[in-house]
Amino acid sequence: MRPWARSAAWSAAIAALLAVVVVVSAAIGPVRIPPETVVKSVLNALAVPSGIEASASGVGPLPVPGVGPLTLPGVDLAFASPFAFPVDSVHQRIVVGVRLPRILLAALVGFALAAAGTVMQGFFRNPMADPSIIGVSSGAAVGAVAFIVFPAALSATVALPLVGPVEVALSRGAGTSLFAFVGALVAAFGVYAIATRNGRTPVATLLLAGVAVQTFLGAVVSYLQLQAGESLRQIVAWLMGHLSGAAWSEVAVTAAVVPPLFLLLLAYARDLNVLLLGEEEARGLGIAVERTKRVLLAASALVTAAGVAFAGVIGFVGLIVPHMLRLVVGPDHRTLLPTAALAGGTFLVAADTVARSAAAEYPVGIITAAVGAPFFVYLLVTREVTEL
Repeated sequence: MRPWARSAAWSAAIAALLAVVVVVSAAIGPVRIPPETVVKSVLNALAVPSGIEASASGVGPLPVPGVGPLTLPGVDLAFASPFAFPVDSVHQRIVVGVRLPRILLAALVGFALAAAGTVMQGFFRNPMADPSIIGVSSGAAVGAVAFIVFPAALSATVALPLVGPVEVALSRGAGTSLFAFVGALVAAFGVYAIATRNGRTPVATLLLAGVAVQTFLGAVVSYLQLQAGESLRQIVAWLMGHLSGAAWSEVAVTAAVVPPLFLLLLAYARDLNVLLLGEEEARGLGIAVERTKRVLLAASALVTAAGVAFAGVIGFVGLIVPHMLRLVVGPDHRTLLPTAALAGGTFLVAADTVARSAAAEYPVGIITAAVGAPFFVYLLVTREVTEL
């Protein structure tokens, strides 16, 4: 079977499994909802453009020479659902307004972490690697914890043409996510800058720089926790990983960042295969090694930062899932990357379903660690771990 056909077949199978897990997850909760009602609620929520209609709000008045002040009518795009299944309104609100945003955010975060973990394991030619190896998770933790301990008012007045001054402000939750995202990127690119000399970035140096930066940032997080006071509980919850309170705005932001970066990583899947042979061999086969490494590192850092910004630090998804899928589909990243990413989304949705179904809701990071660590020990005991 050709690589693209094999990749499509495996990806379709795991995507179907992900869809089933999403439906089952949306049905589980304090209010039990039949799976067929979940599907109908989701279909009812779908909307397609149905026309254009005038809105009450317009633009203006605008000064027009020779005419005077002119107000332009507002225009809105009307949407309508092509489905109208009879569904209880309470069930509709629970599925679409409460459970679905959390489930989709879990799927996107798991997708991002597993994709980045797959690339990192191939990049370092070591199945023990994961996205945090270049300091992304530690940097996100410092950014988020610093904002929680020392909150800042993030607001500004922006002058927009034709509209005028507009007040823009971020909530506390959005500020935490923003600082986590920035902290993750600063840490990752700081590790890259430390490890790069004369335009070259040796993998071994990058690994050691990542370990050093992680250790230092861990000390910073510990210091900030000592200064936290009443915010300590919120910090611990963020560091354990959480998906509670997910909103559609967070899903939209994550969905705008993760898929394009994943496509960029997928475009370099063949180059990543060649890098498994070694850098000198890759150069001999015409691969621009340093440029490829920069692109892979930057895209992996960005996609991981997008995942941890809203969900906190969630371990083992980027470590276990790629390792497990490699045993099933093989080391070809043209097949491994999409299947591992979809499997990561499936795994995190299932883990979060277990976390929120307990008598007292647990942070999802506890569930992923409780499942991932024993399984990883089993793999270490039963299989010889070598370079990829």
